[in-house]
Amino acid sequence: MDKNYLLETANNLKQVSNSSSKEYELKAELLIAEMNKLMLNRNDLEKLVGKDNFEMMQENHSNHVRFIASILANYNSEVLVETILWVFRAYRSHGFSTNYWSAQLNAWMKILLNHLSQESYNEIFPLYEWMQINIPVFVKVSDEKLESTNTFH
Repeated sequence: MDKNYLLETANNLKQVSNSSSKEYELKAELLIAEMNKLMLNRNDLEKLVGKDNFEMMQENHSNHVRFIASILANYNSEVLVETILWVFRAYRSHGFSTNYWSAQLNAWMKILLNHLSQESYNEIFPLYEWMQINIPVFVKVSDEKLESTNTFH
C-alpha cells in the first residue's frame, strides 16, 4: 500500500450534497470547541501530542475543520491525500504520536454524530472512516517521504 493506493481509494469517495457541506461549515466553531474540550480532557494527551503542543493541537483542529469543509464543498482526492500526508509529516516532526490521529478521528466521528443531522452524518462519515482506516498507510508513506528528504547523496 502506497500513495497510489491512497489516491485510488480516495477516488471512491463521493462528493457530499451541498446541504451537508453547508451544515458542516455552519457548525464549524461548535465542532472545534467540542473537539478541543474532548481532547484537552484526555489523560494521555501529553503522550499523544507532546508536552508543549496543546496549543498546536487546538490549531490543528481549527485547520482540520476548515480543510474538511473545503474538501466537502469541492472534493478533490489528490488535494486530500497530499494534504493529509503533509499534516502527518509536519505534526509528527513536532512530536505528535501516530496514535493522535486515531484518537482525533474517533473523537471527530463521535462529535459529528452528535451535532450533524443524520443525513449529513451519513454523507460525511465515509470520509472520516476512510481517513481512520488509512492511518497506517499515511504513516508508512509519510515515513518514506521523511526518509527520502533526509537522505543525502
